[in-house]
Amino acid sequence: MKYWQVLASFVLAMVLFLCPLSAEAASSSSITRSAGDELQAKDFTGQSLVGAEFTNVDLKNANFSNADLRGGVFNGTVLEGVNLHGVDFSNGIAYLAQFKNTDLSDAVLTDAMMLRSIFNNVDVTGADFTNAVLDGVQVKKLCIKASGVNSKTGVDTRESLGCK
Repeated sequence: MKYWQVLASFVLAMVLFLCPLSAEAASSSSITRSAGDELQAKDFTGQSLVGAEFTNVDLKNANFSNADLRGGVFNGTVLEGVNLHGVDFSNGIAYLAQFKNTDLSDAVLTDAMMLRSIFNNVDVTGADFTNAVLDGVQVKKLCIKASGVNSKTGVDTRESLGCK
């Protein structure tokens, strides 16, 4: 009996090794991969971009003000001069994103994962970072100018960042 189990396991392993199943990832029409400049200065004002992914793109001077970006992804993205005023980026991911001269005022960034992202000259007046995960150095940098209360959540920006 044990001999048959070993033989069946071996045959199954050989079949899977010689004829592997194809790996298929979930896809979305909102996934954006681009090497061009077609997204620079694009206007996404007020749009529903729930779960949208922006990977390795330059969004310089794009306008996302008041957009719904819940669960969105900015992976390796340049966000220089971008208007993110009033966006809902809760549960979003910004990994290796470069925020420079970016307006994050009154944004909701609760539970966002923003590791290895860089924040230079960013306006976070009234932004809510409750339970967001950022690199400690970046939190200290944001705390220097952090102020205000988020108009949607009523949370103090400095408190949500854990500023001392």
